[in-house]
Amino acid sequence: MELHVVINGRKDLAEQLYQQLREAIGCGRLVAGAQLPPSRLLAEQLGVSRKTVSDTYAALTYEGLLIGKTGRGTFVNAGTPQSERLQSATDLACAANLAKWQSLPSPMRHPTRDSTLRYEFIGGATSRNQFPQDEWRRCTQDALRRIAQNSGFYSQPEGLPALRSAIAGHIAFSRGVNCRDSDIIVTNGAQQALDLIARVVLEPGSTVAMEDPGYSPARQLFMAMGARVASVAVDDQGIQVDRIPHGTRLIYVTPSHQFPLGMPMSPSRREALLARAFELGAIIIEDDYDSEFRYEGRPTDSLQSMDSRGVVTYVGTFSKTLLPELRLGYAVLPPAIHGAVLKAKQLTDQHSSTLPQWALAKFISEGYLLKHIRRCHTVYAGRRERILQRLAGDLSPWFEAVPTVAGFHMAALCKVPVDIPLLMQLARQVEVGLYPLDVFFHDTPVRPGLIIGFGAIETLDIDPALDKVRDILKQIG
Repeated sequence: MELHVVINGRKDLAEQLYQQLREAIGCGRLVAGAQLPPSRLLAEQLGVSRKTVSDTYAALTYEGLLIGKTGRGTFVNAGTPQSERLQSATDLACAANLAKWQSLPSPMRHPTRDSTLRYEFIGGATSRNQFPQDEWRRCTQDALRRIAQNSGFYSQPEGLPALRSAIAGHIAFSRGVNCRDSDIIVTNGAQQALDLIARVVLEPGSTVAMEDPGYSPARQLFMAMGARVASVAVDDQGIQVDRIPHGTRLIYVTPSHQFPLGMPMSPSRREALLARAFELGAIIIEDDYDSEFRYEGRPTDSLQSMDSRGVVTYVGTFSKTLLPELRLGYAVLPPAIHGAVLKAKQLTDQHSSTLPQWALAKFISEGYLLKHIRRCHTVYAGRRERILQRLAGDLSPWFEAVPTVAGFHMAALCKVPVDIPLLMQLARQVEVGLYPLDVFFHDTPVRPGLIIGFGAIETLDIDPALDKVRDILKQIG
């Protein structure tokens, strides 16, 4: 790759080169440790003598900006001070808008690899040890062969036909979703699906109805688009439909495994919700994020499968069944908004990466996904049962579990006053990651407690971790 340097005319060649390299180093365009081209190659690129380049390198080396390494070449000195950019956010015309975005909280941001604790009860994370590396590697190799044979053009914004067909078959089998391949758009995770739907449905000032407590990243997304989010309380049957306000354009729900409390929406409440959306002319987003994992009772239909009026958009993700880093999700769209969402997808990023799309299509069609879900189901069921036993046992003086039959997190509500921030702080000191419920409450009264994920923690680590939590609870009274 050529170094970007522009020489004008035939005068002061060495000075021009010196000033441009010095400025590039000072402003950070040439970062510390970057290797410069050999003097002969740079001289050929610029059409100057090799001596001009060599003398410039020597002058910058004398000043400490460059460093020569015998047998390796010339590099930007790692100790070179770089000038600060003078422009600040407050100087810009868009300062108020920047401040609005900067002020948005990040309640579900996962820790980095370096900051992950020994025992993690974080929600939404999967067990890396369960991921089928060999099967995924074979599917990825097949995907690379397919890409090597293609035309080199951009792909379809709605996603590869093979993947949309595989998704349609999978969700019809596992969740009873009623759709065709053409109803599906492949997205970069469920979050992009929410973004695309909101873009075409909402305008600044539009009303969105959301469960409270509810999924905070969706709330922040809708608010960032200028929408007014109406918090609607939930009870043991789900969202209280009669509290959804007039004028609502979009209704966001998690009916199969309410986030974060965990209870499913009752059949009668689902019927009432569908009727209310039709009455309002609103679109429902059904976020079915982890209901493949079910442990008790009869399976419940997806809300989309009950929709005879075309008001439900079904959103799913493979982040919970495979890996969060995969960033593949999808939306099953009703005809009324399909064309608009497809245009929004094309304008946003043209299409999702085809390499993981091809790999996932084969992974599903070969039966690897269902096999992986069954294997994880057994593991998660054991972890869930052990946590429930502890919450009903030696942790019962402080917490009680909210009944839940699906997913791989549960909510534990405080039975007595507990200083949750102090508990979390002391737990981190002994390598236990605990996470609070209160960040998911907005306008309804907070019910203090913990959200306990059991996807990332290994089964044998549960008891040692909860022993530490129990000891801390005894310590803080």
